[in-house]
Amino acid sequence: MLLEVIATCADDILRAAEGGADRVELLTGMQEGGMTPSVGLIEEAVGLSVLPVHVMIRPHSRSFVYDRYDLRAMIRDVKEARRARAAGIVVGALTAEGRVNKAALLPILEEAGEMNVTFHRAFDEARDLEEALEDLLTLQRINRILTSGGKSSVLDAEETIARLAKRLHGTSVRLLAGSGLTPDTVADFVRNTGVEEVHFGRGVRYNGQASEPIDPRIVRGIKLAVGERERKIIR
Repeated sequence: MLLEVIATCADDILRAAEGGADRVELLTGMQEGGMTPSVGLIEEAVGLSVLPVHVMIRPHSRSFVYDRYDLRAMIRDVKEARRARAAGIVVGALTAEGRVNKAALLPILEEAGEMNVTFHRAFDEARDLEEALEDLLTLQRINRILTSGGKSSVLDAEETIARLAKRLHGTSVRLLAGSGLTPDTVADFVRNTGVEEVHFGRGVRYNGQASEPIDPRIVRGIKLAVGERERKIIR
């Protein structure tokens, strides 16, 4: 099981690595769902991190429907993330009708080159999750989908998550489940849904607050909890 942790500063990067996280998603404005970090922070994070750094590409928190000015800014941000040697980007775009905006994504994916690409929780605001998944499968550069199954918490969407994960089995796209998981619930969630990657933000921070630092002990506890589940299955 792969554990991705949100990082908003250099200190978060170090704490996530100390706890045993497998990857970090770098962003700013976590309380607003995440936006693009500065070039300086991207460069600092990549220079510090022993973990793959995936950079959020989101110019504002107003919506996931972008105009041409937004898209130009996003393409420039992808270029800077690639220049800084980030391992991947996290991006999403919808049409006004609530479908995946493939036309908007294509130039972004071209700029991303060989970087990993995660389609973020814009997915959860699509008009139909199965339709959105099928649209994303036509975009060969998408590596994973971050989703809470259309709910505020993945714990309320286990059946949906399991169904989406099953649909992606055998494809090049992975499902990354996040929002609402805790160290106490993650092992059962992974067992019930079959997902192989989970995503934590507030759940690995002191007092569960976005404004607090990452607690490496919580990160370590998540890895241990799922590792124990896997050991039981092997036995």
